[in-house]
Amino acid sequence: MTRLVFDPRLEAYARLLVERGLNVQPGWQVVIAADPLARPLVQASAQVIAERGAYALVRASMLSTLVPWLKHAPLALIERAAPIDAYAMEHMDAYLGIRAPENTRDGSDVSAERLAAYNRAREPFLRRALEEELAWVGCNFPTPALAQDAGMTLEQYADFLYGACLLDWDALAAAMRQRADHFDAADKVRILAAETDLRFSLRGRQAVVDDGHKNMPGGEFFYSPIEDSAEGVITFGEYPAIYSGHAVEGVRLEFRAGRVVNASARTDEEFLIQTLDSDPGARVLGEFGIGCNPGIQRFMRDTLFDEKINGTIHLAVGRGFARIGGTNSSAVHWDMVKDLRRGGKMLLDGKLVQENGVWLI
Repeated sequence: MTRLVFDPRLEAYARLLVERGLNVQPGWQVVIAADPLARPLVQASAQVIAERGAYALVRASMLSTLVPWLKHAPLALIERAAPIDAYAMEHMDAYLGIRAPENTRDGSDVSAERLAAYNRAREPFLRRALEEELAWVGCNFPTPALAQDAGMTLEQYADFLYGACLLDWDALAAAMRQRADHFDAADKVRILAAETDLRFSLRGRQAVVDDGHKNMPGGEFFYSPIEDSAEGVITFGEYPAIYSGHAVEGVRLEFRAGRVVNASARTDEEFLIQTLDSDPGARVLGEFGIGCNPGIQRFMRDTLFDEKINGTIHLAVGRGFARIGGTNSSAVHWDMVKDLRRGGKMLLDGKLVQENGVWLI
């Protein structure tokens, strides 16, 4: 770990997060929520925040640190934010979430009911973040647990992370915007692959191009589809669907009139169903995204990276994005990644625009 603490790329990473990602302004109150192992990045980021004339408010409040409380607190308490947290959620100007787990399975033994209650308590923060009322960035810091999940050494994982984040973001933004323009002008999207034939509408909806200003790494463009338009079946057979410490394999979702009417999985199916039943909006398609990051070519068991894999798409059940027309409300937002690089096709209004992960536009 010592080598990574003094990694010369750390300062560039911190500046990317604070300056490009958050664009911190003088006088801002910037909450840094981090796992304890992220201390080197917390310190580097706090220094850049200080140089920008803003407040750095550090909290060890990522999900992994809250597991004992979530497991034992009364449910009624979990779903009601503490007054000091409620104030922070409504008044912070920016939020930097740094994930650096000691064990990526932390939280997997917290019930779906308790996680849903926790997400309801965070509704003001989620609303402000998704509607861009506050600046926010989520990122990772290299830890042995993340490296192990990815099948890498710690040094290899650090090289991968910085390789996916320290890019020419302006150039990538231009390439993604060019392709997003085709989707902005279209109505129907159709996804074809093994055990998959799904159709939905983007009529009137506009893309957000994620070019290093929110989740880091960026490298996607995404939509909130028309809420009642999804029809058909999609099978996430290539990769497990990762959510709150769970890795659910072989998820199959059947949509009718925009809602999941049948759901199954090879593993952890009970958690899948419980999450879809968390609230009325959890079965609605809230997001359609397209991965475009050239530095990400393999599955990492980490949605922050996996949803950006070049040649993949991802769908999220649950909350949509109000700022781009989404109207679905839910405490759930679960991204599931589908690899189209082997036999997958994507069509816009009947025209083939991507095949086997390769763009034709």
